[in-house]
Amino acid sequence: MELRDIEIFLTLAEELHFGRTAARLHVSPARISQAIQKQERQIGAPLFERNSHTVRLSPVGQQLRDDLRPLYAGLKDSMERAQLAGQGITGVLRVGMLPANAYDLRPYWDAFRLRHPQWKLRVQKIQFSDAFATLRRGDIDVLIAWLPIDEPDLTVGPVLFADPRVLAVSTGHELTRRTSVSLEIAADFQHPQSDTRPDYWYDAAIPRETRRGRTIERGPLVQDTEGAITLASMAEIVVLFPAHMTRYWIRPDITYLPVTDMGPLPYALVWRSETENELIRALAEVARDLGPLARQS
Repeated sequence: MELRDIEIFLTLAEELHFGRTAARLHVSPARISQAIQKQERQIGAPLFERNSHTVRLSPVGQQLRDDLRPLYAGLKDSMERAQLAGQGITGVLRVGMLPANAYDLRPYWDAFRLRHPQWKLRVQKIQFSDAFATLRRGDIDVLIAWLPIDEPDLTVGPVLFADPRVLAVSTGHELTRRTSVSLEIAADFQHPQSDTRPDYWYDAAIPRETRRGRTIERGPLVQDTEGAITLASMAEIVVLFPAHMTRYWIRPDITYLPVTDMGPLPYALVWRSETENELIRALAEVARDLGPLARQS
C-alpha cells in the first residue's frame, strides 16, 4: 500500500464521508473511491460498509485503521523532523487552540520564538468536541482550553487570559431589545447540547442551571463553534461565549449581549503529564513570565 493510499484510508476512516475526505485531501471523490477499491482488492475484504446514506468501517477496516494509524503518524513525524533538521530546527511544539483569539496571544508566541529560535511553534484550531481526545492521541502537545480541568493524566499550566461572558443571539431575536442579559433570562431559551467529555468541563461553559436553580434547557447537538453560531443565527438556540468572540466572529446575523451574572471564563495551557518535555516547559515558562493578558473585551 502506497503512502498516499494509507493517507486516504485513514482520512476516510476519520471522516466517514467521501466528499469531506476528498475536500480535505484536495482530490476528487472518484480518486478516494478508486484508492479504497484498490485496497479492498489487495486485502480481499471490505474495509468500509457503505450505502447511499452512511459510511462506516468494517471489522477488517477497524483493525487496519488501528494498526496503520501509529505507523503512519510515526512515518510523518520522521519525515518532518528530517526536513526541519535540514533547516536547523530541532523540535516542534504543536499548540491546539479552543479559543478564537490566537492573535491576542501573539506576545506568548513571539517571546517563545525569540527565546528558542531552534524550535518551531505550530498553532492550530481544534474542535471543542474532540479537544481532550486530540491531546491524548498526541495530535497536539499543548491545549489551550477553558477551566476547570481536573483529569488525572493532564497537567494544567498557567492561565493565559480570562474573558467575560456574552450571549450570542440572532439579530432578530427578542433579546436584542436588551443591552445585556442575565443567565436567569437566558435560561428562557434553548442552549446547545454537546457530547463533549468530561461533562463538568462543558458545564463550565454552558451551565446546566442558573444560580437560582433554574434548569437551562439544551437543544440541538453541536460539535464546534461554527455549528453553534449557525444555529444561533437561525434563532434555534442562544449560545454563551467568551467575550473575544465579539471581535473575532463578527457576523451580520449575530448579536452579542453581555451576561451580567457570570464570572470570567479562564483559559490555560494544558498538556499530558507523561509527555511533558523541555518545549512544553519553555512555553509554560514564557506564560508565567508574561502573566495573563490584560482584558481586551
